[in-house]
Amino acid sequence: MGRNYLGYIWWRLMPKGLAWCWPKRGVASKEAELTVAPEFLAQLELKDQWVTGDALYAQRGLRGQVVDQGGEYFWVVKANQPSLQEAIALLFAQPPWGEEFGVARPVSRHGDRQEERQLWSSTALNDYLDWPHLGQVCSIERIRTRKGGTSRETNYAITSLSPAKADAQRLQEIWRGHWGIENRSHYVPDVTMKEDASQVRTGSAPEVMAALRNLVIGLLRQAGAANIAAALRHYSWNVSEALALLGLVTP
Repeated sequence: MGRNYLGYIWWRLMPKGLAWCWPKRGVASKEAELTVAPEFLAQLELKDQWVTGDALYAQRGLRGQVVDQGGEYFWVVKANQPSLQEAIALLFAQPPWGEEFGVARPVSRHGDRQEERQLWSSTALNDYLDWPHLGQVCSIERIRTRKGGTSRETNYAITSLSPAKADAQRLQEIWRGHWGIENRSHYVPDVTMKEDASQVRTGSAPEVMAALRNLVIGLLRQAGAANIAAALRHYSWNVSEALALLGLVTP
C-alpha cells in the first residue's frame, strides 16, 4: 500500500515470489487514504494472499480486516506508531537472555555499490504487544558500501505470518518485494516520469495523465525494459520502434 496505491498483494503461490500491484484508485482531496483503504481491500479476494503496507497502514483495523478476509499482513513500522516501534527496537537491541532470532543475511552488488541486508525475526513480542493476529516482528539493517563509504539504515516491521509460514529468509524476500513495488509504483512515475512536477491539475486531467504514464511504464516493462529511463531514451531516438510497441505499425 502507499500514496494513491491502496493495495499491494504478494502472491504466495507465484514462482519466485512475483508481486503484483492492484489497479490504483485516486484519493480525493477531502479523503484520507486510511478511509479509502478498507473499501478498497473489501473488493479484493485476499484468501491465501499477503498484503504489504507502508507505516501509514500499520493500523489495527486494517490488520483485522486483512486476516478476517483470509489474508496475511506485513506492515512496516515507523514513528507514527511510537510505542510499537520502541518495543521492537528494544527487543533487537537488548534481547532477553537466551532469545534466538531468525536470521537472513543476503548480499548483493549493483555496479560499484555493495548492499548487505541483515534481517532478524522474533516471536518474543507476540504475547506482549496489543496486536492480535501478530505472528512475528522483524528488524532489517541495510549496510551499503560505495566508493569506500558505508551507510547503515534500520527499519522494523510486523506480520501475521508465523515462522512456520515465513522464516527469516522468506520475510526478507517479502520485504524486498515490497520495496520493489514501492520503487516501481512510486519512484518511476514520480522521478522518471516527472509526475510530482506535473502542472496538470484541472478536473480529471491528472488521473488521465497518470493512466497514460502507467500505460507507458507497463508497455515498456512488458517489452522487457529493466530501466525505464533508458527505455524512454531508446524509443525517443527510434520512433518506428515506439510505434511498433504501440501496435500502430508492423515491426
